[in-house]
Amino acid sequence: MATVLLVRHGRTTANATGVLAGRTAGVRLDAVGRKQAARTAERIAAVPVVAVVSSPLERCRQTARAILERQSGDPASAIERAITEADYGEWQGRKLADLAKEPLWRTVQANPSAVVFPGGESMQTMQSRAVSAVRRIDAEVEAEHGPGAVWVAVSHGDIIKSVLADAFGMHLDLFQRIGVGPASVSVVRYGEHRPEVVATNTESGDLSWLATAPAPSGDAAVGGGAGHPEAPSEAGPARP
Repeated sequence: MATVLLVRHGRTTANATGVLAGRTAGVRLDAVGRKQAARTAERIAAVPVVAVVSSPLERCRQTARAILERQSGDPASAIERAITEADYGEWQGRKLADLAKEPLWRTVQANPSAVVFPGGESMQTMQSRAVSAVRRIDAEVEAEHGPGAVWVAVSHGDIIKSVLADAFGMHLDLFQRIGVGPASVSVVRYGEHRPEVVATNTESGDLSWLATAPAPSGDAAVGGGAGHPEAPSEAGPARP
């Protein structure tokens, strides 16, 4: 089982002004977002990743470039359209404060599996395409690089939340319970029996243990197991 690091892009100008950017072209990281991406890239630099796969939207490509620049090796890089942002249709480009007054907003919050954005896609379609792509790429990475391989998928908040919901075995209607902040890192392994969600929404903490951890067997450790190896002593205990 390979390991995927699900990375949300850093903060954008749209995030900072409360606008639902969707697939709008030209939405870039702001100054805070660039710092966030650099910090995340520094965390991941301790892990020799084999590939960095990005949504085609510019904010994700900026974040992916930051990660690639901090890698000491030469990981493959690719664009994957199936992990691009949700097609919010007529909601795209509007203020979140205004959207919150729409009747559909309540459904987005409580029953997202029933949501079809006007002029856009359904949230079920969004989840299906994203999960299928992540699982497919993960299998390809493991087949090529072995079960200890680590790769990165740089995507968007709702996309990552939907992938995590699937990995947790949660119905899409519960995915709003999951938080995914800008430039956060979530860690998932897809095993023979089930996915393992190792960490979610982390914004700090050591990831170097991923570089030295033995390839997982895929079986769940009864009682919780011994955890991952410690980082070097000067860094203190490792944690996801």
